[in-house]
Amino acid sequence: MAKNRSYLYGKNSVLERLKANPGSIRKIYVQDNFNAPHIMEIIKSRKIPFRSVSEKDLLRIKRADRVQGIVAEADKYKYTPFDEILHKGMEENLSFIFLDGLNDPHNLGAIIRIAACFGGFAVVIPGHGSVDVNETVIHVASGGENFVPVSMVTNLPAALIKAKKAGYWAAGSVVEGGEDINRTSLPFPLCLVLGAEGKGIRYGIQKHLDLKVSLPMKGAQLSLNVAMACAVFAHETARQRDE
Repeated sequence: MAKNRSYLYGKNSVLERLKANPGSIRKIYVQDNFNAPHIMEIIKSRKIPFRSVSEKDLLRIKRADRVQGIVAEADKYKYTPFDEILHKGMEENLSFIFLDGLNDPHNLGAIIRIAACFGGFAVVIPGHGSVDVNETVIHVASGGENFVPVSMVTNLPAALIKAKKAGYWAAGSVVEGGEDINRTSLPFPLCLVLGAEGKGIRYGIQKHLDLKVSLPMKGAQLSLNVAMACAVFAHETARQRDE
């Protein structure tokens, strides 16, 4: 396969791409007993080449869990330039989710899906020391990548500073010592900064934060992973922003 191509797999991932950006799909492989008439109808109406193959052959094309009988060969994911996201953010009142050093593709995929569900978000990740938007991320995002622009930047602190100069505020999530997110009046437009599990937000980014926020947890002494925490922070951000 060409370097500028990637594989989408799973019903939701392929279906959402068919609806949002069918031009990015080059070919689709379906298992010979694939039973999803609504998906096949869209494939045929979009005139996208498809081929019926055995389960064994399908797994040769893309070996992964939960292929669900369908794999699409598509254009490689395209990041949105940060300047473009910043301009769009100011025009459309987007909130940004800055992710500092996430290495788990499942967490990144879940965060993109969360951002898509709440709406009005863009995601910013560093080019080094972080997972990129790979095939696993897109699979977990379940189509969310079609609705959330993601920018990969060379220097995350510099991008945050640039956003602040454009009028954004920066709020970082911390496990302890931050203001209760449920009792904090968030400033907008907002950059929400989330750190990697175990490490948190690096000092080089923390020093640019305008406020720190935490999730109050009165139950067991356990912690939420970054995607779970993002869901709570994104919900509260969207609620306050859209009031």
